[in-house]
Amino acid sequence: MNPLPFFGAPALLLARTIKATAREGLHWRETLRQLNELGARSVWLVLSGMAFFGAVLVTVANSQARKFTGNLLVLGPAYFELMVREFGPLVSALLAAARGGASHGAELSTMSVNEQVEALEMSAGDPYAELVAPRVVAGLLGVPLLCILGTMASTLSAVITANQAFGVDGWAFVDARYVDVWDVVAGLTKAVGCGLYIPLAAAVAGLSARGGAEAVGEATTRGVVTACIGCLLIDFMVALGFQGLGL
Repeated sequence: MNPLPFFGAPALLLARTIKATAREGLHWRETLRQLNELGARSVWLVLSGMAFFGAVLVTVANSQARKFTGNLLVLGPAYFELMVREFGPLVSALLAAARGGASHGAELSTMSVNEQVEALEMSAGDPYAELVAPRVVAGLLGVPLLCILGTMASTLSAVITANQAFGVDGWAFVDARYVDVWDVVAGLTKAVGCGLYIPLAAAVAGLSARGGAEAVGEATTRGVVTACIGCLLIDFMVALGFQGLGL
């Protein structure tokens, strides 16, 4: 898959947004509203989704452990490293993209279809500074926090599932013997990259919408799909980069 179509338009939009924000300043009230929309309103989705994901992963791990090692506890430290470095940031970001991408895409596409964006420009406003920048800042702050909370929820779910369902010491799943600082850095890099990309992908889809209600639906769907695929590509490229550096 060629990543350029997924990153070209968002990169151009980011450059325009930085230039506009440097000139106009950041609208903090709108930024806080978007942070609440993307972050606070996505907390329950991320926590519940990651809790179920952690329980399912431990159940699968137990099945594999019974075949090969006979001891689920052996997989505990590896599970924790996998959650910190890979699954925690990625799955949490995908859940945030599903909700945040839909919200941003629907709102911006509705404004585009109703010619509110053009009206903003005619009144000497800048849509990049007033509409896109607050969403980008909210993504940069909100998505990493959601990824941290999601990783904690999946780990706690693993502890409870191992204790209650399989009768083993679940605290082995928070054993950090395999986790080093580069695992944390890799996980946070993915979270920040996804947090930057999700609102940009949704904004590209939303601001390009033209037509009526059908265009709003198409733009919303395109924003969610692009955001999710982009998160997968970011995860893959960051993983390749850290592997290439031997970290």
